[in-house]
Amino acid sequence: MAKQEPARSTGESLPAWSLPADAGALISIGVDWPERITREWAWGGSTGEGMRVCILDSGVEADHPQIGGLEGAVAVSVDDDGETHIAEDGEGDLCGHGTACAGIVRSLAPDCSLYSVRVLGAGFKGSGHILLGGLRWAVDQGFDVINMSLSTTKRQFAALLHELADSAYFRRTLLVASAHNMPVESYPWRFSSVISVGSHEEPDPLTFFYNPNPPVEFFARGVGVEIAWLGGGTIRSSGNSFATPHMAGICALILAKHPELTPFQLKSVLYLTADNVGKGA
Repeated sequence: MAKQEPARSTGESLPAWSLPADAGALISIGVDWPERITREWAWGGSTGEGMRVCILDSGVEADHPQIGGLEGAVAVSVDDDGETHIAEDGEGDLCGHGTACAGIVRSLAPDCSLYSVRVLGAGFKGSGHILLGGLRWAVDQGFDVINMSLSTTKRQFAALLHELADSAYFRRTLLVASAHNMPVESYPWRFSSVISVGSHEEPDPLTFFYNPNPPVEFFARGVGVEIAWLGGGTIRSSGNSFATPHMAGICALILAKHPELTPFQLKSVLYLTADNVGKGA
């Protein structure tokens, strides 16, 4: 005979993060998903309108013909006392990398709003403290998508980066992070709260694959990509850095059409529409 638990007395407190009886209706989720998730349902007809995408990188050349302007741009610095400073960015892109990423996002989600947060200087140089300060500021701004085509190998920054990545996840800011181009331990792409991206050789910008062997979750176009570069021109290059904005752009398309989706739900949509899972029509 099963042992019966004593009835909860009136006024007895519940444990933290508990629901009282019959409270399920209060958190009912009204997302009406079709029986089969297809790309047409996920982002058909979407242009990314209404989505604010942050390029956390080396700055962006705002007047580049493939960028089409920015919503805003800031530069991050840290003084000798460790204080983070956010200032309007009057220099733009210092090495071309951020412009390349912004151009890819714009090509996929032409009507999204792009914002630049510069955390890298000339020669791709930066620091973990500036990276943390820039990411913290970006999360606080409530961007819909943050593209991070960069990482750090310094373990002393891992815990704080993990905390910021989780904060973004819980606040419905989607953090799309590039896997390192070398087989090394780096962050934040290894955290499960972000969408981590490696690259593939296929030419279609909308082709992406789910990886059944994490920590990289998805592979997107990143080999032999023609990218926007400094001076209004383009170059051809390869790297996970350029696969990441492909996924960020696709995420912007999905969220523009389905703004109610949480990061968890959006990951499920990406999984179900990946080319190796069954992208549908």
